[in-house]
Amino acid sequence: MKLFLRHIFLLLLAFSSLSFQQQAGFDPVAKGKAIFLYNFTRYFEWPEKMRSGNFIIQLIGNNPNINQELMRMAGAKQVGNQKLEIKASNTIDVNLHPHIIYILSDASDMLKEINTKFKGKGALIVTEKNGLARAGAAINFVAVDNKQKFEYNKNNALAAGLKTSDELKKLAISVD
Repeated sequence: MKLFLRHIFLLLLAFSSLSFQQQAGFDPVAKGKAIFLYNFTRYFEWPEKMRSGNFIIQLIGNNPNINQELMRMAGAKQVGNQKLEIKASNTIDVNLHPHIIYILSDASDMLKEINTKFKGKGALIVTEKNGLARAGAAINFVAVDNKQKFEYNKNNALAAGLKTSDELKKLAISVD
């Protein structure tokens, strides 16, 4: 009986430890969005002038979990022969030439300004608030049936100066 109770205790301890570790340092939504962002690089072709130097993803807004996941990814991944670099701020730096601009929900009101400043310059604009794929973002994260999905507006990607693969349209909710 003592052996049985000891095993139960150890199992409970192990499960409570796993649960605590996930809550403290793991955000599955942030991890999923970071993976999506990285995988989007496979479906776009950036202008020639952006194919050297670091591949820059700029986060606009505040979400430490997504920033942390992208920083982890940047330490291990590349885009083609370009080192992945993550820049995070609450404002847009017009002197920075990002490949992807990810506008977090708390900074969504900056979409129009960012579109104006980066139109035709090869920056993929990604957002995460309903309606923004129609308002200028090329990609917009949405939750559908408790699953992470994304909307895709090919016209906005083309206006950004990007060549795009039709394969992405098959994976997305089309908003053209």
